[in-house]
Amino acid sequence: MIRRVLAASVIVPSSSIATRARRWRSSTFINAKHKSSPEGISRSAGGGRSVPGMNIALIGATGTLGTAVHTELTGRGHHVLTVGRTAGDLRHDLTDPDQIAALYRAAGPLDAVVSTAGDVPYKPVAELTADDWQAAFRGKVLSQLELVRQGLPHVAEHGSFTLITGILAREPIPTGAAASMANGAVEAFVRAAAIEIAPQRINAVSPTVFTESLDAYGDFFPGMGSVPLADVARAYVRSVEGRQTGQVYTVQ
Repeated sequence: MIRRVLAASVIVPSSSIATRARRWRSSTFINAKHKSSPEGISRSAGGGRSVPGMNIALIGATGTLGTAVHTELTGRGHHVLTVGRTAGDLRHDLTDPDQIAALYRAAGPLDAVVSTAGDVPYKPVAELTADDWQAAFRGKVLSQLELVRQGLPHVAEHGSFTLITGILAREPIPTGAAASMANGAVEAFVRAAAIEIAPQRINAVSPTVFTESLDAYGDFFPGMGSVPLADVARAYVRSVEGRQTGQVYTVQ
């Protein structure tokens, strides 16, 4: 039996917050011009390439995948507010809806919300209890659904949500039934929510095992290819800076 914090299909283990929050609230990126632009908030008034400087809340920013996504987004000029249960600019347990509400109150206006982590139990199906199934749903599905539901009033008109799923939605492994259930539920939600929340957008990133994690976890994914973390991080950029919605970006 294994139980770990997941960043996708893989098992993975300052400035003052007040100063960051004040800077975010005074950001000039979210303004009437951007909100009314037919190109969305990630475009300048004249169109063309994405405008740097989005305000982005990054969930799970200190994890294996979150670190890579943080590097990619900040390298492209975005302002990233890191969020985690025990580390980050803001520290909240996202399995608690009240703490998600507190997160949004502290973060201020956002252009995008990016999620890179979830928690599910790994056991053979015969050993999974009702509590295990509920833990998988709460840890990876409900936590991300609540990020979207509660985030709608806090994210800009043409802003976006990017959630995390994983290869187990498509390629099951022994002991991974709860993870497969959770990943599939998140992907179904993304497709359904996309037709209701427009012009806000929502997508998911669904990678296979990370190349950097093969030594520790490759045996759990026999015969499956791996992907570098940098490739997965670029899929997040595609979601955040692009125009598509309702997509599940598979990276394998």
